[in-house]
Amino acid sequence: MEMERRSVAYDAEGGDDHERQGTVWTATSHIVAAVVGSGVLALAWTVAQMGWAVGPLALLGFSCVTYYTSTLLANCYRYPDPVSGTVNREYIDAVRCYLGRKNVLLCGCAQYVNLWGTLVGYTITASTSMIAVRRVNCFHERGYGASGCSTSGSTFMVIFGLFQLLLSQLPSLHNIAWLSIVAVATSFGYSFISLGLCAAKWLSSPNHGAIHGTLSGAGSFSGSPETKTFNILLALGNMAFSYTFADVLIEIQDTLRSTPAENKTMKKASFYGLAMTTVFYLFLGCTGYAAFGNDAPGNILTGFAFYEPFWLVDVANVCVIVHLIGAYQVFAQPIFARVESYVSGKYPDAKFINAVYYVRFLPVLPAVPVAPMKLVLRTVIIMFTTLVAMLLPFFNAVLGLIGALGFWPLSVYFPVAMHVARLKIGRGEGKWWWLQAMSFVCLLISIAASIGSVQDIVHNLKTATPFKTVD
Repeated sequence: MEMERRSVAYDAEGGDDHERQGTVWTATSHIVAAVVGSGVLALAWTVAQMGWAVGPLALLGFSCVTYYTSTLLANCYRYPDPVSGTVNREYIDAVRCYLGRKNVLLCGCAQYVNLWGTLVGYTITASTSMIAVRRVNCFHERGYGASGCSTSGSTFMVIFGLFQLLLSQLPSLHNIAWLSIVAVATSFGYSFISLGLCAAKWLSSPNHGAIHGTLSGAGSFSGSPETKTFNILLALGNMAFSYTFADVLIEIQDTLRSTPAENKTMKKASFYGLAMTTVFYLFLGCTGYAAFGNDAPGNILTGFAFYEPFWLVDVANVCVIVHLIGAYQVFAQPIFARVESYVSGKYPDAKFINAVYYVRFLPVLPAVPVAPMKLVLRTVIIMFTTLVAMLLPFFNAVLGLIGALGFWPLSVYFPVAMHVARLKIGRGEGKWWWLQAMSFVCLLISIAASIGSVQDIVHNLKTATPFKTVD
């Protein structure tokens, strides 16, 4: 997902200082851009862990839950009335209005942990795509399995981190309009290329399009029950990661016209966006599983399932890299802003903290503002993120953990809790029991997926070489 985060000023009546012209179709495009991301690369492997019987149904289940809770969250855009109330500019503002300040800390922790975890996942994903470009080209020139084509992911992670250091110093990067355009174009680019490659692999198989895989999924007959269980839990986390967009839903709704009511438009957009995304996910996940069966790679583009046409695989991986370069900053900007705001408030009189210098690097270029605090803090955050990615370079496990940690609190718990508070649903009522049961089941899924992801990380740490990217 990926889209820019906006800062909008509102008057006391809930109106804004600019004319919002968003429609159901612009909101739908934002939702699709936010949901369709690097998580699609793991869909074939995810379906393979559950098999034909459960895999597609699990994707549909996550889609239905995400849609239902997104409708609850859409009603919280305004307070106290969803049509005429005061606008909540951000997710955390809605939590503050409906649930009180005590829940703000929990919401903030969930949001920022999810945002930072996404940065770690993006660093790993970008490095795996860089490795794939190098190895695919090497195999094309020297032949499959040729020596000298292996490389460490650490080098590429450092390169990616250095590029982010440069981008992080540019002013208001998250407000640049072209960033969303590039994110949408490249995310759809590698997603559809992946689908096309899987379809071609399936149709060109020796059995002429025979469907591979089993009803019960990978490891049912050859693997241990423990391995099978943990892989299913990890797959659940990957599915959760592929559907999460709650942390940007309020911001998407903030772009809509006020007539018809924003919540009504947002509900339609959520339905259209998630419906299109689910259809695409089912096509990609099921086509990939049909093509590779239980041997589906963890990352459809970097698991070296495809070597030819090498140029098309390269284009897809370059799209991943370009997409993540911009998406990284979109998700990093809220973290930078929060840390810098805290430090500035803590030391309001410190010259180093608040100083801004204007530097002209070339006579023909305009002066660029350079803030020492901004330079130091953002450098530390990006360096730490890169180091963690180098220490835990496990694509599926990290995506699964991010999805598991963010799914329940952001996509289920807070929307349900705010819905209960808004309608004043009494404890013990039928609807209250239904909502709590759904939330509890989703909590169990998040816990189980977290366990599967952590177990996979621990298992890989025992055998993996430090700082070597693992698909």
